[in-house]
Amino acid sequence: MPGMGGMGNMQGMMKQMQKMQKQMEEAQEKLGEATVEGTAGGGMVTIVLNGHKKMVDITIDPEAVDPEDVEMLQDTILAAFNDAMDKADKLSESTMGQFTKGMNLPGLF
Repeated sequence: MPGMGGMGNMQGMMKQMQKMQKQMEEAQEKLGEATVEGTAGGGMVTIVLNGHKKMVDITIDPEAVDPEDVEMLQDTILAAFNDAMDKADKLSESTMGQFTKGMNLPGLF
């Protein structure tokens, strides 16, 4: 019967898509379990993010707390957070990038 080969290809493609979706879900779960650490001020501030870019820990060295210079502490926290975010972006890209190779999907991951 003409055209039946197309149905078999469609079923095969659907199975591949389902397999890829499951792999993506597993990768997303692993991202949530992974952590990255950003530091600033020579280690005075350390921020830990999970792979979903949620902060899970922050450590501030008591020596970094100067009531006369709150702005410096704020800047150090921002720098540590941005460092952690850069690392989280790279982790996400390396983990999820395998699913978007060759596709231009801005904002997906």
